[in-house]
Amino acid sequence: MIMGELLVEIMRAREDVQLYETGETFRGPFPSGAPGIFASTAARLGHGTGIISGVGNDDFGKNILDRLNAVGVDTRRVLVSDAAATGAAFVTYFSDGERKFIFHINNTPAVMAKAPEMADDLKDCKYFHIMGCSLMASVPFGQEIIKTMRLLKGLGAKVSFDPNVRLEMLRDPKAMDVVREVYLNCSIFMPGRSEIRMITGEDDIDKAIAKAFADNPSLELVVLKSGSEGSKIYDRNGLAETMGVYKVTQVDATGAGDSYDAAFICGLAEGKSLKGAAQMGAAAGALNAAAFGPMEGDISRQTVEKMIADNA
Repeated sequence: MIMGELLVEIMRAREDVQLYETGETFRGPFPSGAPGIFASTAARLGHGTGIISGVGNDDFGKNILDRLNAVGVDTRRVLVSDAAATGAAFVTYFSDGERKFIFHINNTPAVMAKAPEMADDLKDCKYFHIMGCSLMASVPFGQEIIKTMRLLKGLGAKVSFDPNVRLEMLRDPKAMDVVREVYLNCSIFMPGRSEIRMITGEDDIDKAIAKAFADNPSLELVVLKSGSEGSKIYDRNGLAETMGVYKVTQVDATGAGDSYDAAFICGLAEGKSLKGAAQMGAAAGALNAAAFGPMEGDISRQTVEKMIADNA
């Protein structure tokens, strides 16, 4: 289960074009939002996956829901609102790897969903995944996510957390208080290097990892993601596993980290070793990056297993 924003993404058709430039083309709309990418990946890997979110009763909302429904995501808890339009993000890429976003999320259905009431199907939830961008999008929405976290954690679900910091969305200082509460309650923490430094207050990575385990007694794993350098998985005894990346021709890196998260959690849910889960994550992330658009990668059980086998 995941709760967070659903958006359409509208992207510059080529690199190094500023969003303010007139006359240049965009591509899209693409179904997006980090939580949506996570849910789509997990569902395509054969796992029962539900999302709590909101879209407008409009064509952009249809774009998102049609895609999620097609791959088997449970969208029963997605609010379809007549009161406001679907959220959107505009993005451009630069040849040095940097990106720039303009988000239209506040006051859209993307941040209007409420924590669910108790229901029998929630008792089967093994993992509840949270994205930091969802917490930062709207503090009241972040508080609804925390309510859901408490409900599902009380039912036995483990909380996985990718802080996924988007500085463009970090407008309310109170958002970091919400982020910290999730950080202190997660079982699996999945930051990048800059994010773990920011949240722990430690510049040295080894000290930051140790601080994370000291801060949160329920923390089981730190999955440190380093983009093209791969990932390292730490448990309370130290470095437990290292995973590189699978080489592909990168077309669009948007969503690769979200797909990694989803496939890694799927691996854990299947009882795989840390190495096996990390291989699944790396394969899904690579397949996502090989296609233009945040949710367009050719990700399936078969393609992930083939990539792992081909690189054994």
